[in-house]
Amino acid sequence: MRTGTGKSIARGRAGAILMAALGSLTLTAAQAAAPIVDASQMVRAEGPRWVTREGKPVVLKGANLGNWLINEFWMMGQGKHGIDDQCKLEAVLDRRFGYPERERLMQLFRDNWMTPKDWDLLASFGVNLVRVPFIHTVVEDEKKPGRLRADAWHYLDGAIREAEKRGIYVILDLHGAAGSQGWEHHSGCAGRNRYWSVPDYQKRTVWLWQQVASRYRDRPSVAGYSLLNEPWGTDSANMAAVVETLYKAVREKDPNHVIILPGHVKDDIKAYGDPKARGMENVAFEMHPYPGHFGWKTAGREVHREWLRCEPDGKGGVCDWERRIRELDTPFYLGEIQPWASMGLELGGQVARASFDTYARLGWAATAWSYKYVSNKGGHGEGSWGMVTNAAGAEVPALDFNTASKGEIETLFRRFGKLPYEPHGPLLRWMTSATAPDPFAIGAR
Repeated sequence: MRTGTGKSIARGRAGAILMAALGSLTLTAAQAAAPIVDASQMVRAEGPRWVTREGKPVVLKGANLGNWLINEFWMMGQGKHGIDDQCKLEAVLDRRFGYPERERLMQLFRDNWMTPKDWDLLASFGVNLVRVPFIHTVVEDEKKPGRLRADAWHYLDGAIREAEKRGIYVILDLHGAAGSQGWEHHSGCAGRNRYWSVPDYQKRTVWLWQQVASRYRDRPSVAGYSLLNEPWGTDSANMAAVVETLYKAVREKDPNHVIILPGHVKDDIKAYGDPKARGMENVAFEMHPYPGHFGWKTAGREVHREWLRCEPDGKGGVCDWERRIRELDTPFYLGEIQPWASMGLELGGQVARASFDTYARLGWAATAWSYKYVSNKGGHGEGSWGMVTNAAGAEVPALDFNTASKGEIETLFRRFGKLPYEPHGPLLRWMTSATAPDPFAIGAR
């Protein structure tokens, strides 16, 4: 995920589609809530649709678990004093307390950022999909590159287990590859972008994905593998070539799951051409459209209406993407969207519901950024970036990790697991309502 100062996002090209209804979407909300443990529930690509193994169309909608397995400091009220990405934090903790203590503190943070309470809250919004962004060192031993950590599967196994028992599918998203695949902070190490120039980093990423694919090849609750988040540190042609190598590596180990091909900030998915012509099967394309953010006009009713209803000429917005995706005969995944922030709570909730409904009619999967956002003062205000946030007045201090004591850091990390939450009320109501709003109708509030 990105902040306004963190990076640019795919703009109007990065899109979604307005197409006729996909016929009957046979996976009902009640069915979606059933545990996902049977092989028949595994999803796959069939033409431009996401379907179960038995060929039933499935609507996949949900949220990202941002800031959990790869830190984004703006999401937890931190980031000042020169420490604004995970690599900087880890380096400071290593220098001050040593590597074993750094590892203990990071585990403390992760164990408190997502708890069973969070999984229950997430499910209460009626979602059936989570995207789990992770940095490579969650799985790979950074002290012994190319080897698994002793606890390599602790968090991914746990996420899949918690999700599947609540009827939620999981997309595993390599958000921070070895060497960093972009310049941005959310790749783990801002300003690095060495993935593309150091062959060993690419080899390690091939190895990592083969470990993941071998472990989860038969897990029906895994909806797919998002190979590289926003790999914009190179040109689109090189991106597509490297991603194809990753695709082949995964397919050697896992013939079952959807492999998700990332788009590029400048040329979206054009560099891939028709994936079938490259020998790639059971794949989906991924883009991150953010109407109202990162230079794409201003958050509000108008920008979302233009996007979702293809205004003003009926040819742009989601309509353009609908045509392209149908021509490519490949499913589409909106890996990051933000359809409610900064618009007021009621309008934000209505626009979010309209957005998810539009994507469902198109047969696209979509995950919002993000499930949770924590600020120093708390409260949603005019609409935070979270489905939930810390309650107004449940303050979170901004620490200087350069000088804060170990006890103060521990207290902060434990606090994330004890904060009273404030769900986004209208978002929760509209996401689970049997009646859909029309936020774009004349006179709508």
